[in-house]
Amino acid sequence: MIRLARFGATKQPYYRVVVIEKDRARNGRSIEVVGTYNPRTNPASVDLKHERIAYWRSKGAQFSDRVAKLVEKFPAKPAAETTAA
Repeated sequence: MIRLARFGATKQPYYRVVVIEKDRARNGRSIEVVGTYNPRTNPASVDLKHERIAYWRSKGAQFSDRVAKLVEKFPAKPAAETTAA
């Protein structure tokens, strides 16, 4: 499953987007970190490794509801845009 793991101090959440087995605890040992999400910045900062997310999706990983919304809102940029100066 691809879901959020909460980090940060009390009342200052910072999340990692992780690949983890579905029955593990929220902040349990994850298989791989595939991104970060900080809702406290304006606008919220999201950094996703779209290639790794696509790989894990091909292996059968499912999104949590919140991660599905983040991936939909912040899609991968086409390769042509990233190479153009």
